[in-house]
Amino acid sequence: MVDWTAYSHARSELGAGFVRILGYFREDGVKSVAAIEAAIRAQNAAALVIPAHTLKGEARQFGAEPLAALAQEIEDIARDCVELQDTPEQAMASVVKLRPLFEETLTLLEREASPLVERRPVAGGFGRRGTGFGRA
Repeated sequence: MVDWTAYSHARSELGAGFVRILGYFREDGVKSVAAIEAAIRAQNAAALVIPAHTLKGEARQFGAEPLAALAQEIEDIARDCVELQDTPEQAMASVVKLRPLFEETLTLLEREASPLVERRPVAGGFGRRGTGFGRA
């Protein structure tokens, strides 16, 4: 669900601003998903393009590839429909999957960003049994 290598890379590049940027992803993502759902209900292909594009880019930034791929699929369908002056019915199945995938992905990202998450132990780290130094 999340490419943790890409996530770690984003976390190290964004440094102290990481949690704030993740918060923006939450806010923007909620708005994008709602806009996509409204656009599909209205059968408005043009209104699907920007929120799907935004969600795709932000998801990729955090390593959320399945979410980014689904947003890309919706964006591609919408762009084709705009070009063909068609309605985006074929995006319906993807849009139905979007909210649950977004929520599940966001839960994983936020859980990993939490300072309360137990990190993987580092061998010999502080407070952990190390190599036995000082023991008989």
